[in-house]
Amino acid sequence: MKLNRRLNQLTEAEYRHLLANYRRYTDFNSLGLFRSLLENDKLEPTQRQRLRDAAIEAFPKFYEFLQLKDPHTYFRLRTLGQELTVADERTFWEQISQAQQRLLADKRLRHRNFGMYSKHSCGYDTCPLNGLMIRPGSPIMEDAVCFSTDRRSPWLDHNRRSDQRRRARKAWANGRGHVEE
Repeated sequence: MKLNRRLNQLTEAEYRHLLANYRRYTDFNSLGLFRSLLENDKLEPTQRQRLRDAAIEAFPKFYEFLQLKDPHTYFRLRTLGQELTVADERTFWEQISQAQQRLLADKRLRHRNFGMYSKHSCGYDTCPLNGLMIRPGSPIMEDAVCFSTDRRSPWLDHNRRSDQRRRARKAWANGRGHVEE
């Protein structure tokens, strides 16, 4: 069965029915559901908060992974209905960064190229590259997952192989014959 409606045009009762029966719909999208809660003009702020809580109960793992996949949507959902100061925003973003680092370690993901970080999004509507899939470290990359513990910046063009060859060459020249890590 198909939904055949935009999610951001649903009422509260229709959202509740959708959350109870989401497995029946072949075109259901959980990311679209969370984003539609932010974009829906028919809902009052208290209704949005109740529906957000119901959606989190229905999709707890996806909501947790949302801070890695689309942190801006996660931030807007988490702070829905709150008035924040600049200091509060900074602490929320630091918490999101720590949670991203924890999720990457827990899931043993070695790459960081997924979600909003895998597509070009410069913010200009007329940009011909909008939505284009990009590689990490590409010159057209706009945003990346970075932590204070990272050795290399994703914006700098480092070639891992050339670094390894350089270390091997220097080790050979110093008479060690092997590379020490």
